[in-house]
Amino acid sequence: MAAEKVLVADDDKNICELLRLYLEKEGYDVVTANDGEEAVLKFGIESPDVVLLDIMMPKLDGWQVCRELRKRSECPIIMITAKGETFDKVLGLELGADDYVVKPFDPKEIVARIKAILRRIGKSVTETDKKEVSYDNLVVNMTEYVLKVNGKIIDTPPKELELLYHLASNPNRVYTRDQLLDEVWGFEYYGDSRTVDVHIKRLREKLEGVSEKWALKTVWGVGYKFETRT
Repeated sequence: MAAEKVLVADDDKNICELLRLYLEKEGYDVVTANDGEEAVLKFGIESPDVVLLDIMMPKLDGWQVCRELRKRSECPIIMITAKGETFDKVLGLELGADDYVVKPFDPKEIVARIKAILRRIGKSVTETDKKEVSYDNLVVNMTEYVLKVNGKIIDTPPKELELLYHLASNPNRVYTRDQLLDEVWGFEYYGDSRTVDVHIKRLREKLEGVSEKWALKTVWGVGYKFETRT
């Protein structure tokens, strides 16, 4: 079996080399890019399994690269940035990033995040039992990582799909944001609860008006639930 491939895009060549050494030691195949245009080009050529994407890059910044990659693929994207403000984190998630980490970082943390993302995706492929929930005009299939709305496949980032599956598998159960972070993102995740809000918002955009028999509901002061209606 071929090693998973990681594209590291950062204009700091020292960071690229540091991450290459750590990731290759963990058995990953590593490709690097030092500006946004090169990142988009190498993404098309190399077809990586996960992308580590810096925000402040020349030619195309990380936001622009993230938008472009999301047009082509649902490959997991981890934003790497010196900006730690909540606005920057939320913007990255809204553009389709799956996770983020703020500089300065420990390379071991990067490795842990990559392993967590690939483990979750890989687990769904190798399980023999079909993992799927179905409702009116909605199918969430975690064996193939597919979301079907009104019979049509809708491109959906892995984390959005995992969140929807988790909620829909437990209809009418209310989850706090912290519970969802723990049960969907896992203990490796170091983000804040706004992450859940962003993913719910994106899911609602995909599911708006699909059915009157179910809905993603906000339980004010508590969290969220997948509500079914008779």
